Amino acid sequence: MTKLLHLQSQNLSLVFKLGRIPEIIHWGKKVSAIDEDLFLATERPVSQARLDVDVPLSVCPELGAGHFNAPGLEGNRQGHDFAPVFTMENYRHQGQSVVFELVDDVAMLQLDVEFELDASSDVLRQKLTIKNLGDEAYSLDKLACTLPVPYHANELMTFHGRWCQEFQTHRVAFEHGGFVQENRRGRTSHENFPGLFAGAKGFTEQSGQVWGFHFAWSGNHRMRADVRSDGRRFVQASELLFSGEVALAPHQSYSTPELFATYSNAGLNGISERFHRYVRENILAFTPDQPRPVHLNTWEGIYFDHDPDYIMKMASEAARMGVERFIIDDGWFVGRDGEKAALGDWYLDETKYPNGLEPVIQHVIDNGMEFGLWVEPEMVSMDSHLYRAHPDWVLGIEGYQQPSGRWQYVLDLQNQDCFDYLFSRLDDLLSRYQISYLKWDMNRELVQPAHNGKPAVKGQTLAFYALLDALRAKHPEVEIESCSSGGGRIDFEVLKRTHRFWASDCNDALERQTIQRGMGYFFPPEVMGAHIGPAECHSTNRMHNINLRGVTALQGHMGVELDPVKVGEEEKAAFAHYIELHKCFRTLLHNGRAFRIDPADERQYIYGVEHQDEMLITVCQRAMPSHALPAPLRLSCLEPEAMYSVKIVEMPQSSFQLMKHRPAWIDKTLHLRGDNLMEIGLILPILDPESALILHLQKD
Repeated sequence: MTKLLHLQSQNLSLVFKLGRIPEIIHWGKKVSAIDEDLFLATERPVSQARLDVDVPLSVCPELGAGHFNAPGLEGNRQGHDFAPVFTMENYRHQGQSVVFELVDDVAMLQLDVEFELDASSDVLRQKLTIKNLGDEAYSLDKLACTLPVPYHANELMTFHGRWCQEFQTHRVAFEHGGFVQENRRGRTSHENFPGLFAGAKGFTEQSGQVWGFHFAWSGNHRMRADVRSDGRRFVQASELLFSGEVALAPHQSYSTPELFATYSNAGLNGISERFHRYVRENILAFTPDQPRPVHLNTWEGIYFDHDPDYIMKMASEAARMGVERFIIDDGWFVGRDGEKAALGDWYLDETKYPNGLEPVIQHVIDNGMEFGLWVEPEMVSMDSHLYRAHPDWVLGIEGYQQPSGRWQYVLDLQNQDCFDYLFSRLDDLLSRYQISYLKWDMNRELVQPAHNGKPAVKGQTLAFYALLDALRAKHPEVEIESCSSGGGRIDFEVLKRTHRFWASDCNDALERQTIQRGMGYFFPPEVMGAHIGPAECHSTNRMHNINLRGVTALQGHMGVELDPVKVGEEEKAAFAHYIELHKCFRTLLHNGRAFRIDPADERQYIYGVEHQDEMLITVCQRAMPSHALPAPLRLSCLEPEAMYSVKIVEMPQSSFQLMKHRPAWIDKTLHLRGDNLMEIGLILPILDPESALILHLQKD
């Protein structure tokens, strides 16, 4: 008999109608109980000139049942069984999770659809598994996670980007037709982050109903959102499989990556709050009494020019500035004097380091810092000992000359000998040296990605995960950063195996404001690598004052990129100031609830974090203000009757010349009630373009 199934979390409800195949009839704000008559209340009419029966928008929309948009499953068995129709045979319900067991006895397929609604964070996790019950192979082309959104979700916010400009957002009307985003680059990609938002038109940071989606996969993917001609709409996420990539032998199964989704009736702030909580409670939890260490990475300081004595001087100066983790980047291994050679030869260059790496590491440790090292294990240079010995280890299609990328090629991690070599070299490094941290880079897309002549992006991605898993099992104390020319491999699945993302190769603070904002919708600040770069950005040649550079880097997992030996004392003191400021508020930044405020001036970004009666607010003036005077800053998240101490903890000195009279409270601590700050607000100083200030609030 058809019935209803209700899953609940702290703020959300997920309601299924159980018939031949399950259908979600509500996913959104929590309802206290489900009335018996809701079954009848949600029965749809069948219009003229259509199919004669109602077609549910099920947990796996079926072409064979009359779903004419994107079906959830596509595949065939030598041309047959291309349009399966499933029937639910059973479901397993426990707590706030359920697994629906669906079978098609004609196509000889079994489909399990799994949902889990996290009670604390309100994040919904979905995963599908297809099993071939037949005696012949089944060629799988697509298996997608599908979630409906309501009729009033009529606007999409999607993500695009490129190298040095990741996590850019744009809005798309969602009234008719649909939106499709496909990634074939073999990694999560800079261009097409696997996430999107659907919501009521005009949803903002602080208001509106929004549904958020993130597909946790580090390979190829497809995200789509469709509006059916009857007005129903849905979002789909799937691994993008190349032709012939997955052929299921009899009784073999395939499982999708996981789709994570959530709902908010408080705008995008509610979405990020829920995703951040899920990450902190279920994916990656840092020890509260072990703060995230401030980094210095040598790359923009010395590039390939390695001199151990000089590097030790850099380490000494870094420690004086307050750095807590010192990382030697590219150029330390044999033959690596430039970007065209030596990848794959993971042995110390004894010409550069005649006394070994140990003296440098010991010097770093003696200066109170952890030591880290850069690697790029998945790559090989044609000019390398490894390539000359094993050209067959390159991921590619025999008979074709594939283009190089960054003068390098990708190794076939499904080749067991290659996998074992890489594990042995990395294991040797981590066993031989006192390394606390690996910066794991991956600097090119996959072209002609074949293993034994067959498409292998899925297999390559799983082998990459397996390599990380093996190293983590052997060296659980070592932290790993996921870097891929910056933000090319950032997703929840790789985060299960790593501790930090390098958000972008761009250290231009103005660009970083937008990049970090987009990334922050999904990921909490403590996993977002954010560094102060030199005054002239190496990727854009744009100049920025230390104020904007320091404030921007302060908001994530902070680091610096410079040669501290060459810069003057004034510059070092400025870096040290922002490092100390970060340390003052690190506990707040890395444990609090991040949020954004809708600005009156669209040329401003206003964002903050609050935790245990304390709040930090940043106002970034990205361009020339729209008006001569700033609008009052009205805050949320406060207790109306409580008193708060308010003071500026960072102010660009250059902005004082903009004002004949500066507000008298700039150098004072104000004491204001919450309702005063929420309803009347605070008049801020005028800010220069490309500058920022920081306010600190403490409940009295």
